[in-house]
Amino acid sequence: MGVKHLWDILDSCKKTLPLEHLRDKRVCIDLSCWIVQLQNVNKSHCSIKDKVYLRGLFHRLRALLALNCTLVLVADGAIPAIKLSTYRRRLNSETKVSQDETNSDKASSLQRNMGSEFSGMIKEANILGMALGIPCIISLEEAEAQCAVLNSESLCDGCFTSDSDIFLFGARTVYRDICLGEGGYVVCYEMNDIETKLGFGRNSLITLALLLGSDYTPGVHKLGQEAACQIVKSIGESNVLQRVASEGLSFANKPKGLKKRNQAPRRTNKENCSHTINENGPAHNLPNENPYLTVIEAYLRPKCHSADSSVVQRALGVLPFDRLKLQNICARYFEWPPEKTDEYILPKIAERKLRQFANLRSTSSALGIKPPLDKMPVRCPLLDIIKHRKVLGRESFEVSWEHIDGLKTSVVPADLVECACPEKIVELEEKRALAKKQNIRKPRVKRSEKAAPISEIDKKLQDLLLDIENEHIATQKAVLYRQSVTEKTVDVTEVRQSNQNIPLSTESTSNVERVDTVYISSALAVQQAEVIDLLSPSPPMRVRKITKCQEASVSYIPNVAKCQEAEVPCVEFIDLSDTENDVSPTHAMKARELRVFLNSIRGHP
Repeated sequence: MGVKHLWDILDSCKKTLPLEHLRDKRVCIDLSCWIVQLQNVNKSHCSIKDKVYLRGLFHRLRALLALNCTLVLVADGAIPAIKLSTYRRRLNSETKVSQDETNSDKASSLQRNMGSEFSGMIKEANILGMALGIPCIISLEEAEAQCAVLNSESLCDGCFTSDSDIFLFGARTVYRDICLGEGGYVVCYEMNDIETKLGFGRNSLITLALLLGSDYTPGVHKLGQEAACQIVKSIGESNVLQRVASEGLSFANKPKGLKKRNQAPRRTNKENCSHTINENGPAHNLPNENPYLTVIEAYLRPKCHSADSSVVQRALGVLPFDRLKLQNICARYFEWPPEKTDEYILPKIAERKLRQFANLRSTSSALGIKPPLDKMPVRCPLLDIIKHRKVLGRESFEVSWEHIDGLKTSVVPADLVECACPEKIVELEEKRALAKKQNIRKPRVKRSEKAAPISEIDKKLQDLLLDIENEHIATQKAVLYRQSVTEKTVDVTEVRQSNQNIPLSTESTSNVERVDTVYISSALAVQQAEVIDLLSPSPPMRVRKITKCQEASVSYIPNVAKCQEAEVPCVEFIDLSDTENDVSPTHAMKARELRVFLNSIRGHP
């Protein structure tokens, strides 16, 4: 919890910064606060078995890793003796707090129950962090106190926590909230802003904790935050703790004024007996003891690992990223396949490596050393730029990676590529310019040349179309030939009709029979040349009677009436004259559809 109403008092110093503000920073994380935040967000929708808090922690950590943040997880250790009463009250324990537990001089810190459900959640988060290459420090007592020590010793650039008493332990930069996704941001509080805008230093904030209440003290009853701030400002930063050490909190209970000057202030029985100090302090304290000195000591000198301890130095080292271990953890907790885990984490790991390479180049440039890309002591992880992209309104590049197992391509911000390897961008522009020149010089290709290679099906359809066209041409030629023969026959018939009364000689008779033979042979040739479409409907049958004259004196007249008059036997046959001169509509329609289909395949209009 921290100090009551302290976040409200510091609201004017709150800053909302973009997530990019954390780039290349070393940040400590109060792990307990993050687990509680993530669990409370999804508490009404999901159970603990769903591991939603662990999944949210995974996404937060990978987002910070992509910004090349050096992360250190800090977990709570033992419960401070001065906090036992508050701790048991939060747990709604029926066990009453003894005087030894209340008196921190006699009581000792209480070890946490490592078998509890919350301790199991902390352990899972620690395992996840180790797989990602993030170390974890188990504090001696309060995690926020350990974070504050690291920050005050300049071993980290900021601390993530929601406990406001971290300022009382000496922290300088605190991040209270974080938001991921589009427009991601962090809520930041700087101690410099608190000192400048509000006039409160560390001593003033400790005094506010004594007046308003915190995890270590209950505070003054019915004292508001505005009144507490006025009291602290009136005393001053440099003298406020000395005042508390000498007088306790008696200065906080002086009456502001009476409505009537002659009216004396009313006091309760407790106030008459022990004044204000005894009201807020432990009941067993002697009049000469000051119970607030213990609280001040707990804030000024918390029990933590020192900056030069082996625990801190080991945590500040670099741990490797264990891809296989992370895949197993995500498969066990989230039921993710290895491909999904790689899809989430590998692009972020690659982006972190590129940022580290960019920092190396910028540092060398600041020192006046500007080696070319191929002369750098560390090889650039970016292999090539594929194309330009725009992600959520941000200019980016799709790039290919080198020596990153399981990852071939991903999308990174354009400003990062420009900082790390501007030579790659120059190469991309040169390729574009060359491609434009080639497009200008290249002659325009005809549509027929652009057509795709003819497949086996296209060849069969083309052959079928050619066969249909050849058959149609042969049929037309046969029809034309028959028309010419018919015209000649009509001319011969007219000559015969004009010479009916002239007796025919044997030679003329033979000529007539020769003409008949030519006509019959031509008709047979036409019938053989005709192609009958079996898919088209058959033409209607028409009966037509012809005769073969037995006598030479009878003229060859293809007329049924004259044959009947001559009493000549008749032979029936099918008249195909209509189909000879006119192509079947169904046949023509199918041929047209086939041509359209072939043209659509070839890309013709």
